[in-house]
Amino acid sequence: MRINHSMDQESSPPCAGVGIVEFLQGKSYFITGATGFLGKALVEKMLRGVPDVGRLFLLIKGKDKEAAMKRLKSEIINAEVFKSLKAIHGNSYEAFMISKLVPVCGDVCSENLGIDAQTTNEIAKEIDVIINSAAQTTWDARYDVAININTKGPARVLEFGKKCKKLRLFLHVSTAYVNGTRQGVFYEKPFCLDRRSTRRDTITSKAQEISVPFLDIDAEIKLASVAAESISKNADQIMRELGTERARIHGWFSTYEMTKAMGEMLVDSLRSSIPTVIIRPSFIESTYREPFPGWIQGYKVPILAAYGQSQLPCFVGDPNTIVDSVPMDMVVNATLAALAKHGIDGNPELHVYHVATSVANPHSFKDVFNYAYDYFSSSPLLDSKGKKISIRPMEFLVSVDSFTDLIKNEVAQRSGLAPGDNVYISDPKRYLRMQLACLKTVHRFVRIANSYKAYMFYKGRFDVTNTKKLIEDMSIEERKKFNFDVESIKLGAFHQKRSHSWGKKASSSTDSSSC
Repeated sequence: MRINHSMDQESSPPCAGVGIVEFLQGKSYFITGATGFLGKALVEKMLRGVPDVGRLFLLIKGKDKEAAMKRLKSEIINAEVFKSLKAIHGNSYEAFMISKLVPVCGDVCSENLGIDAQTTNEIAKEIDVIINSAAQTTWDARYDVAININTKGPARVLEFGKKCKKLRLFLHVSTAYVNGTRQGVFYEKPFCLDRRSTRRDTITSKAQEISVPFLDIDAEIKLASVAAESISKNADQIMRELGTERARIHGWFSTYEMTKAMGEMLVDSLRSSIPTVIIRPSFIESTYREPFPGWIQGYKVPILAAYGQSQLPCFVGDPNTIVDSVPMDMVVNATLAALAKHGIDGNPELHVYHVATSVANPHSFKDVFNYAYDYFSSSPLLDSKGKKISIRPMEFLVSVDSFTDLIKNEVAQRSGLAPGDNVYISDPKRYLRMQLACLKTVHRFVRIANSYKAYMFYKGRFDVTNTKKLIEDMSIEERKKFNFDVESIKLGAFHQKRSHSWGKKASSSTDSSSC
């Protein structure tokens, strides 16, 4: 399904625009999750795109103010993503950063965000906008941990915002996957559940309704808390399994999705008359253009990295499934455009924006792996001996069982444990070590396959009507400076940049994936 809404910027009628730069100038922001992937990129663009933005108060977890300042310098000021900003300011870079960034010692898991009364009184007088991007993004995190951060966390940040007398807007970063296991096209609407045990939240007439047990958020919070207090052995594993079980009972693939959906619902119920924006990105990947192509933090896509190392020549999934991924810089730009638009109009409503490609610029898993194959074939990674690694086209399998069988054989052959090898006879101890290492590798890949399986067959699509209207409201200059038109993405070029960044991460990896 492809809807062509491409816009010719040159032929668009001139307009005053949303007022992004004008709104950001001089405003003070309170930002959670600033040490994370999205948070860093957001802070970077605000400081680079609007140098005379007001102060950015960054909630940073630490035992005291000194610890928070230390993390600010090591994890933000010295981070790679800020190298363009550093080149702009030269020797005055650190002084500029310190003048703009204010570390606030606290934690979204604590009441009043763990901020002492004096600091609260001081900063509450200055804050114009709150951006909540803090999240536990592990799909199968402990249920109690995910609820504390993804569900109760946004509610705590919002309650803190009610103490800020100048507050113009509360912006919450969620995920497009709050829609769960249904299929079809999902609207940009506030997420809610009714008491008829039927999901009737953001679906269009083309989407599938599913019957699920009624979700009582308070009961889920209590369940997670009681379970965590009562379990003494294997608590991490049991609490992870509990989260996955509760999510599947209520119509989500993962603990992450369910707890983010509950967070949205709490924000909607508690916001009162505060103008509120929810940004729902799909899978966020490396930057497309800003501040430089291919920047990514962490190890985001182990499938592609392992594929480039020729460790994963097959995977579970439908090659024609549409994969929805967006570059980080477009998520950041959409966020800034939305907060300016609704910060200016001051309408006490909740507005939702999808930053997604599945409707506007769809591409399949087959496309992704074809791009990756082309890239790693022309620019192969090197093995530990400096030899170029050759790969073959990705093979898609229909079940985890068939994947497990095939990957066992692949790992055995690569490690020298295939039938006919003489390792056992020549060195039994080495043979045992190799067996254990390869078993660990197989388990790792099977775990990844089980985690991704739902998305490799996923049939959901994300409507972007609100996001497109936001772009239309922008001036030509704003569209150039704050581009988030996903139709402008040239998919082959984007995925080559992504493959390049994943390849760099993979080639420096020292985990147990090779044996």
